[in-house]
Amino acid sequence: MRIDIITIFPKMFEPVLNESIIKRAQSKGKVKIFIHHLRDYTLDKHKKVDDRPFGGGSGMVMSPEPIFRAVEDIKLQVPAKGGSAFDRKSRRPKVILLSPQGEKLNQKTADRLAKYKHLILICGHYEGIDERVRQYLVDEEISIGDYVLTGGELPAMVLVDCLVRLLPGVLGDRNSLNFESFTGNLLEYPQYTRPANYKGMSVPAILLSGNHKKIAQWRKKQAIQRTKKIRPDLLACE
Repeated sequence: MRIDIITIFPKMFEPVLNESIIKRAQSKGKVKIFIHHLRDYTLDKHKKVDDRPFGGGSGMVMSPEPIFRAVEDIKLQVPAKGGSAFDRKSRRPKVILLSPQGEKLNQKTADRLAKYKHLILICGHYEGIDERVRQYLVDEEISIGDYVLTGGELPAMVLVDCLVRLLPGVLGDRNSLNFESFTGNLLEYPQYTRPANYKGMSVPAILLSGNHKKIAQWRKKQAIQRTKKIRPDLLACE
């Protein structure tokens, strides 16, 4: 997978992309991540990427020209040529705007996006983004929650982390993905490790029994109970 991120704060990504699973995934060649400074695509000497909104109002709006130029330049770097029609479609960049107005990110959305070969992420900022970017350039808008952040950089990091761990060969144990929270609309069951007894707090005896069938049944029951208590809305989605 290739992920291109367009931002006005490229240095924000360095500590996140160079640590943990994302760093290892890049080292293994499972994902290539490129950060593009939006100001590099401006034409004026002041590197201006925003302007006052038509019709008046507070704040500034991100201008369309540098964003269009950035996306068009990135697309030229990775032409979708050769192979079957399906291969060309899977390699065609999907342009995503990180925005509080977008579809809320969940595991189902992450699973779908992880199948793409190339994503271009646009980090919104200021009071908003010129509507023509939404209408003519963006394929999809993603939000990470019903709240407003300073910009799209943090949501882009969340999305990248969520996607990269789903790529084949990134996690040491691929099967672990099947038992994580939100898989099958359930929260994850309780987990324990050594010691079996810590300050009088004991691990459930079933987990020490060695009976894998009963352990699986216990975990499923616990996952359902936890989901009913904490996130009953997930069960309603089934």
